[in-house]
Amino acid sequence: MENAWRNDLPDRFDPMTTKELRQSLRRGSFIYPFLGIQILAILAMVGEFQTGHASESSEYTGMLNPELLATSGLFWMIVSAICLVIMPLSGVILMGQELEEGNHELLLLTKLDRWKIVIGKFLTLWGLCALTFISLMPYVLVRYMVGGIEWWHEAACAGTILGGSAMIGAGAIGASAFKRIGVRIAVLALYLVSMVAGCAAPLLGAGMQSGRCGFLYHFTALCAVVAFTLAGLALARSRLRLSILAYEVNPSGMIIGLLVFAPFVIGLVSAVTLGWGGAAGLIGLAVVSLRMDITPRAPKWMPPPPPNVPQAEA
Repeated sequence: MENAWRNDLPDRFDPMTTKELRQSLRRGSFIYPFLGIQILAILAMVGEFQTGHASESSEYTGMLNPELLATSGLFWMIVSAICLVIMPLSGVILMGQELEEGNHELLLLTKLDRWKIVIGKFLTLWGLCALTFISLMPYVLVRYMVGGIEWWHEAACAGTILGGSAMIGAGAIGASAFKRIGVRIAVLALYLVSMVAGCAAPLLGAGMQSGRCGFLYHFTALCAVVAFTLAGLALARSRLRLSILAYEVNPSGMIIGLLVFAPFVIGLVSAVTLGWGGAAGLIGLAVVSLRMDITPRAPKWMPPPPPNVPQAEA
């Protein structure tokens, strides 16, 4: 027991993160892609060296540029399929464990709030995607040393994988909070369309104004990752309200409306500022996602209401 205690997860980990890590590391959705991507990465790298594939250079070499992944060879295509699509989309089953299997009744007995629950699930899902991607760093170094590929090009592809997996994973967790499979697919499709449209306008505007992927472009890309990650987690958090805070209105409709109108607002901000201020619209989306589904609380100085207890008859 003492040896097992020493090898357990650190105490500084959140309880929800600890639970999800213990379950996910034994889950087939992590083990099989982790083993398969190693084999596929070796085959893809050998195939690139034999065919003499060279990545196309571009002035717009930056993160969240899907064209880079499409033109960077078979290696990055395989990495994208595993770390950007398969593993993040496995999050569509995560929230169902809490809402459908009765785990929310146990959560009522803890001090965990809704943000800690969804963030714990997100950190586990994205952490496993990042862990799988980090395991491929030796192959990336070999491609750089032997294949003569530019390091900035590889770094931009890596940023696209890590940022994209965070956004898609958050959207999958948000969609998983709905019970019916058809509704989950529809909500996830809405989130992905909103994400693509909401990221395209400010990123294209920043790239066109600077003529390259400079500081403005990458700052806008980071804002896009944070904004849509919070939007996806806010959707999952809103679905937990009836489980954690009983007798309250489910506000998921407001978050869905936010996903519908966010691309229009972000695009309008980008157009008004001629591409320079698209990040402001993304920051606004992040702030609204944090504050939209907030639970009203009385100030600490206000005394609690008197108990409504029937008086005993004389």
